[in-house]
Amino acid sequence: MVTYIEHLRRILLQVIESYEVLSDIRENPMDLDMLKREMLRINGSLRAVLSNIDESRIPSSNYGQLRSKFSDYLDSYNFEDEIDVMAELYSEDMSRINNIRIKMVHSMNDRGMMDDTRDLVANDL
Repeated sequence: MVTYIEHLRRILLQVIESYEVLSDIRENPMDLDMLKREMLRINGSLRAVLSNIDESRIPSSNYGQLRSKFSDYLDSYNFEDEIDVMAELYSEDMSRINNIRIKMVHSMNDRGMMDDTRDLVANDL
């Protein structure tokens, strides 16, 4: 049986994995479908953490701060509409696709969200 903390750890590892896919363009030239899939995976994982993981059951004091960063990220950044518009107009323009990918990576680094996620998984869970 999976423990509560292990469940959180697995969700956070999915976020880290998708982030790494987005940030490593050399190994992974992206099309819009792949970009959207990773974005939806990240957003879904963050929503799962916010709605299903009870803060009081996680012993790390850093979890509350990270949870706040997840909420701010979901409130502040929405790339889904932008990707949908791009799909209609610029689906073959690799420089535009790369630019939105870079924006997504930067947004996930806002306020140190990804560094804190990695630290929580590596040290506190």
